[in-house]
Amino acid sequence: MSSNAANGQGMSGMDIHQILDYLPHRYPILLVDRVLDVVPGERITGLKNVSVNEPYFPGHYPHHPVMPGVLIVEAMAQTAAILAFKTMGSKPDDKSVYYFVGIDNARFKRPVGPGDQLLIEVRLVANKRGIWKFSAVARVADQVAAEADLICAVRPTPQ
Repeated sequence: MSSNAANGQGMSGMDIHQILDYLPHRYPILLVDRVLDVVPGERITGLKNVSVNEPYFPGHYPHHPVMPGVLIVEAMAQTAAILAFKTMGSKPDDKSVYYFVGIDNARFKRPVGPGDQLLIEVRLVANKRGIWKFSAVARVADQVAAEADLICAVRPTPQ
């Protein structure tokens, strides 16, 4: 058990209203519905409830709806962003932008469709000079749906 977990720091979940404080994303690109737990500086577990009403399903694919892999990776990146902001002890503002700058080792192992619940687990690997590296896994019913190493950066908003 981590020292943060042992002393109870940061082990709380977040509802959608709290998530909206930590992500600038809004519908239809907000892809995190709930945070089950977060340990700043270490890890986070989030949820995405995949509904038949998602705006991408009519075109991807009408006869067999599948959540696009890039959106699964985006959901992992948004979950990572919450972890980064919680770790920094700050919230997004209009003076900086949290960019998604790299994806390594991305693998898609299982289709995700309507009615699935995507459990997103992200672990902080490194943070140096504003470059954040994460390891992320998205699961459905204990099966790995996708995994990737993510690289993000916080930079001043361009003027």
